[in-house]
Amino acid sequence: MARLAVSLVVIGAVFAAIAGAASAATVVYSNMPKPLPGNVQSVGFQATSTAEFGGQVEATSAVKNPTVTVGMSSWACQSGSAFEDSCTTTPGATFNVPITLNVYSVGPENSVGTKLVTVTQNFTVPYRPSADTTHCAGNGGWYKGGKNGGCFHGKLFKLNFAKLGNAKSPVTLPAKSIISVAYNTFTHGYAPTGVEGPVDSLNVALTEGPVEGKEVPPSIGIDPAPSGIYQNSTWTGAYCDNGAGGTGTFRFDSPCWTGEQPLIQVKSS
Repeated sequence: MARLAVSLVVIGAVFAAIAGAASAATVVYSNMPKPLPGNVQSVGFQATSTAEFGGQVEATSAVKNPTVTVGMSSWACQSGSAFEDSCTTTPGATFNVPITLNVYSVGPENSVGTKLVTVTQNFTVPYRPSADTTHCAGNGGWYKGGKNGGCFHGKLFKLNFAKLGNAKSPVTLPAKSIISVAYNTFTHGYAPTGVEGPVDSLNVALTEGPVEGKEVPPSIGIDPAPSGIYQNSTWTGAYCDNGAGGTGTFRFDSPCWTGEQPLIQVKSS
């Protein structure tokens, strides 16, 4: 009986391990840099009159119950300006922002297709660190040492939109889709806040390669539209065509975005 009990325990452990492996999420698309640098180039919604911004991705397979991670850049100081030595932040200080993730199908000629998923989550967003007046005196930057270190005015971090489906309500997305984020700032967004605040200094992070204007291929998956992004801005200057294709609507914009794709990682379970 003792041997039988031991055998049953072992068998149970094996099945548990198999079940855990089966449910483990697999990265099917990623252009997220590893390790994360201090900061990268980015698009600020308040600065560019933007309400929604995203890119097209092609995963290695259809995506089941996806988890989507988006790179963001916080330029907000608790007090002072990001470009002055007066920038001060208490270590670990954060602010809250509701952010919407949208996933669309890809229409003809890279147009925006049907909205497949939309979810809004309230995120705890970090303020950027205080100005380092020793290493970055005079420019307001914070300092990160080590390889690829230096003075930065924004801080790169990741937003994680947890599994967008489950056993009761499964979600399967096509391998190719458009993924975007939307949020509101003082005077921009789908529902502007009307109040100045740290969200006005929150940006969407972009790929940043060693050579400007050169494609930064994803480490997993494919970038099917490397010279274009998707955005809704009311500023003509935000677009490659200076707004000739329309403003104030979420649409494809090309061909001036090579090497500047939004940082996105997609996992499938």
